Amino acid sequence: MSRLRIAVAQFNAHVGDLAGNAARIMEFAARARDGGADVMLTPELGLCGYPPEDLLLRPDFYRACAVQLEALARQAPLPMVIGYPEASDGEFFNAAALLSEGRVAANYRKRRLPSYEVFNEERYFAEGHKACLVELNGVQCGLAICADLWGPGAAEAAVQSGAELMLTLNASPFHANKQVRRYEVLRQRLAVTGIPVIYANLVGGQDELVFDGASFAMDGQGRLTHQLPAFVEALEFIDYADGHLLPGRIIEPQQREAEVYAALKLGVADYLGKNGFPGAIIGLSGGIDSALTLAIAVDALGADKVRAVMMPSPWTAQMSLDDSREMVKRLGVQYDEIPIAAAMEQFAVLLAPTFAALGPKPDWDTTDENLQARIRGMLLMAISNRTGRIVLTTGNKSEMAVGYATLYGDMAGGFAVIKDVAKTFVYQLAQWRNGVSDVIPHNIISRPPSAELKPDQTDQDTLPPYEVLDAIIEAYMERDESPRQIIASGISEADVRKVVGMLRKNEYKRRQAPVGIRVTQRGFGKDWRYPITSRYSDEY
Repeated sequence: MSRLRIAVAQFNAHVGDLAGNAARIMEFAARARDGGADVMLTPELGLCGYPPEDLLLRPDFYRACAVQLEALARQAPLPMVIGYPEASDGEFFNAAALLSEGRVAANYRKRRLPSYEVFNEERYFAEGHKACLVELNGVQCGLAICADLWGPGAAEAAVQSGAELMLTLNASPFHANKQVRRYEVLRQRLAVTGIPVIYANLVGGQDELVFDGASFAMDGQGRLTHQLPAFVEALEFIDYADGHLLPGRIIEPQQREAEVYAALKLGVADYLGKNGFPGAIIGLSGGIDSALTLAIAVDALGADKVRAVMMPSPWTAQMSLDDSREMVKRLGVQYDEIPIAAAMEQFAVLLAPTFAALGPKPDWDTTDENLQARIRGMLLMAISNRTGRIVLTTGNKSEMAVGYATLYGDMAGGFAVIKDVAKTFVYQLAQWRNGVSDVIPHNIISRPPSAELKPDQTDQDTLPPYEVLDAIIEAYMERDESPRQIIASGISEADVRKVVGMLRKNEYKRRQAPVGIRVTQRGFGKDWRYPITSRYSDEY
């Protein structure tokens, strides 16, 4: 009777911290050995972290990884499958090594190199061409790496070589509903191969990406036998006996709001933690976006590491002040109020001679509005400089899309928490968070959104209703639909023309925006690469 116990090590790697990642692997390995595992499976490029990006263009990086891999092999308390970048005879590979008995006992090279969405592996790696079969406790195991199982080829080659179980290393980034898609893809492969698969995924935040873990196993018929938790490190033991995976623990999936909120929390915690920032600063406005950002930051970092700053102008409503004071009281964060009227007056004095020479202007225009945002940005960055804490910007995806934000003003900061969250979903997340505990005052959620940069202002003075705006953005930006298709779906041509025009002409702003957490299938980051300078006209 063949029996194999596999430990899946779902851990949080830190890009470039080779010694730290190796130490983390060894901690998991000790636990795997103590749990009776015969082999431990780790995520894709777990030794160096994912994605290393242009570190992979440095020969010294490969040499350092090779040294660390050899050290791991010598210390390994049980056989381990480790993802690492391999240099061989002038070529470079995304590889997986079986470490056993003090050496690299087998090596597999990734065959399918994704260069779409956030991926760019063809820039760095050559394709592998061979299946890799390893015998563990009499069980023939095929190795694969992430995208290898997202299309035909690798899994079929492993089965043809005699594999009865697939072990796959993954660094699959999160977006909403991603796990459902993973299940679909794996079941497509299983319909052809008919052998069980164990899927070990990376967890943790890396710049704009969040890896959710959520590792799992499926039997040869595509039935889920194990499901690990999402957004946390985990070690799970999976038993294989006589051609079958024995049933194990299945963690139930989270609803959409819960999983996106967890992703945002992890993204904030790891961006600050891995980059060494001692805390965060958030400019409060009394509006929904800054309120949600504050809640996420406190949940991710703890109240003691978050400072909120309210900077009222003459146009700030008393309700905004009252709601901000109430929210910081509920959360227990440090809070400052810095009125900006005096600064606005001083800037008006300084600019008066120059503006007078330009001729008459309206009593109030965009210049006056943007100046308020830029004064606030300067104050936040000054506090950041003095404290070392990073400013978290509060703009959402709807605003980023159409440029409803001020360069060097509300866009000033180091990390954009809700940059990939549409305004309509901001409200859903806020309501979901209040269902956990009531931290966002009801007025903030129920009142019409306003930048409060002039009297009686609302967002809808400039923009279509957010339900319409977000539907256009999702269709045009995330699904690449043409304006003609969007209009055919029932949205007015006037709204489509307005939104698409704003989206296209504000690329220059987005290029200067801070990096932000990706939670949809397409965000304004690695997977949005439009030219700033372009005369292309859309199809209407």
